[in-house]
Amino acid sequence: MARTATTEAIARAAGKKAATKKVAAKKSPAKKVAAKLAPKPSSPAGERKAAQAAFAALPLPQRLAQALDALRASASAEYRDGMARFAIPNERAFGVPMAKIQAVAKRLGRDHALAEALWDTGWYEARLLAAYVDDPAAVTAAQMDRWARDFDNWAVCDTVCFALFDRSPLAWRKIEQWAKREDEFVRRAAFALLASKSVHDKLAGDAEFLRGLELVEAYAFDERNFVKKAVNWALRSVGKRNAALHAAALRTATRLAASAQAAPRWNGKDALRELNGAATMRRLSRKD
Repeated sequence: MARTATTEAIARAAGKKAATKKVAAKKSPAKKVAAKLAPKPSSPAGERKAAQAAFAALPLPQRLAQALDALRASASAEYRDGMARFAIPNERAFGVPMAKIQAVAKRLGRDHALAEALWDTGWYEARLLAAYVDDPAAVTAAQMDRWARDFDNWAVCDTVCFALFDRSPLAWRKIEQWAKREDEFVRRAAFALLASKSVHDKLAGDAEFLRGLELVEAYAFDERNFVKKAVNWALRSVGKRNAALHAAALRTATRLAASAQAAPRWNGKDALRELNGAATMRRLSRKD
């Protein structure tokens, strides 16, 4: 009996203690307001934007120096030495992998003036970085022509077209103009840009790409390796955009495959293999 009374007394005491704690845990109105006004921990995106804003406020020479230092810090002599295997000149290169260049660009943010300054250094990685930090809306026709004249390897050409120029409203005009140029990498840029538009420009109608196929057929005779590969890339990319363009690209590729000239014949046959392949047909069926 005594044991039962003691147990009940302990239970009552524990209940009162729990109730007291529950009341104490409730915040007063003043504490609730204070909690709402307390600074919240910064998100990674917020911290990145703040860092970009602070960087953008620096003078251009200082921004350029810091950007180049960031590239040098990510450089690898082994990577630099291996660039030649991919037909990329490395005399003016640090040896920075693309993923690290993109990481630097993400930290810096969009900066048109910095992009121009990076380009003018002539460093390979600085020019790749310029493609990622430039603002497509700020790109001018004169800048596009000037940079295209500086293209001296496929990697810079393709990166600039794929990451920057294809987002410019001037891109279609430059495809038309550059296809007619004799310079190997300027002509390559026309078809790299066409291939890039076929991937990124979701709003463009078929008419622009049909005109692109006319350019493909007109310049498929160019036997220079970097032009030939870009023409082929454009033909295959346009043909994978939708069913109507696929049919048009097949007709273009079939005519090229029947050519007596080696370069158009290679372009046509190589494109037909991919355009008629199972992977392409599955992709197009998903779009219907």
